[in-house]
Amino acid sequence: MAYDGGRPERGCACEHTAALPATPDRPVGGCAECRASGGSWRRLRWCATCGHVGCCDSSPGRHAYEHHEATGHPVVLSLAADEDWAWCFEDEVFLVLETVPRESGGRPGTEKQI
Repeated sequence: MAYDGGRPERGCACEHTAALPATPDRPVGGCAECRASGGSWRRLRWCATCGHVGCCDSSPGRHAYEHHEATGHPVVLSLAADEDWAWCFEDEVFLVLETVPRESGGRPGTEKQI
């Protein structure tokens, strides 16, 4: 599994993809800052540098972004089960999993992760 480098065809690229884990942890427990303050979150983001779990920008606390601001750690991965992407705060680039066509025998249009 590997994340693409952004959107170089649009002039948007990310140099931080080499630091992304091959298989990101999917920690449970929620946003520590929200839990501590009695707040709530919508979606969770995982810091690719240190593993901090914070809430997304559409959550009231925006703790993943707050963590980036405090530490400079550039990339977060979505922890939602239905999402396989990352975001680079520094380069402002959305990163998606690279995919390849399924080997022969697969249904047309299906893909697999690498």
